Amino acid sequence: MAQKTHPIGFRLGIVKDWHARWFAHKQADYRALVLEDLKIRKQISTNYPEAGISKVDIERGSSEVIITIHTARPGIVIGRGGQRVEQLRKELEALTDRRARLNVQEIRQPELDAYLVGRNIADQLERRIAFRRAIRQSVTRTMQAGAQGIKVICGGRLGGADIARTEKVLEGRVPLHTLRADIDYGLAEAATEFGRIGVRVWIYKGDILPEAPPEPEIEEEISPIEVTLRAEPEQPVVETIVAPSVVAPIQPAVVTPPAEPAPAAQPPVPPAAVPPVAVPPAAGTPEPPAVVPPTTPAPAQPTPLETPPPAVPPVVEPQAAAPPAPPVAPTETEPQAEADDNAPTQTS
Repeated sequence: MAQKTHPIGFRLGIVKDWHARWFAHKQADYRALVLEDLKIRKQISTNYPEAGISKVDIERGSSEVIITIHTARPGIVIGRGGQRVEQLRKELEALTDRRARLNVQEIRQPELDAYLVGRNIADQLERRIAFRRAIRQSVTRTMQAGAQGIKVICGGRLGGADIARTEKVLEGRVPLHTLRADIDYGLAEAATEFGRIGVRVWIYKGDILPEAPPEPEIEEEISPIEVTLRAEPEQPVVETIVAPSVVAPIQPAVVTPPAEPAPAAQPPVPPAAVPPVAVPPAAGTPEPPAVVPPTTPAPAQPTPLETPPPAVPPVVEPQAAAPPAPPVAPTETEPQAEADDNAPTQTS
């Protein structure tokens, strides 16, 4: 039992509007007005079967009835010089007992009207054209006209078959549950010698989005600003003419050899220490006391943050030579002394 909701009735008040716009104060008046609408639509469709009328909108006022006819061939409805539309107006006034006003509106793209597409398929079925060919041609023309999707369902004794069946053709997309989708629906019937064949058509034209509310205008108080423009005197244009100068010859570059670095200063050479000269003492002369060189104190250890001073070598002064001993007269014991001198010396 799917897809039983009428696509137009499902979207009434959202993206679709009613084809009959009037109000009845009493229930009896409502029944009479509904029956009157059916009679008006039947009268129009009977008088213009070949005009391609898609829908009829009816509006009622206090003293008149406004009828709008949507047709693909407005010339047939109006007639030559408006004769046919004038005749139709008189018939409708006699039917409603009110003053009738007719408006004829042209349908510029019949391929996008669901009822006209279904009516075209039904007419071809009545002329015994293959139903698959008729459906495929209508679907192709509708998609080429700019539709985003179309669905066609034909039900009945298709092709004169003994058992009725249903054929469905879908191309594009047809969203049935999207309320903002602009879907047109039409139903047509084909009267064949095998019975009636129903043709239902859904055409999806796109989404009808609500218009964005206008942005509020913000009024800002702008105080006028007075600007006075003063004409500035024109400054004379001074052009400086520069005489051509004589080009001086280019002198060759003088290359100066780099200066040799000065020899590093040699540290002073301390004087060499003169060793003392030992003079053998004379015989019988007491040995002079040994000269002990002065002791040089050990240099102090430098702290991590101090730099040790350079070591200064000690200066040893040479000793003065001892005066020569007076000559001694030879004695008898001199040979013994000489013998003692010639004797080997024992070292302990």
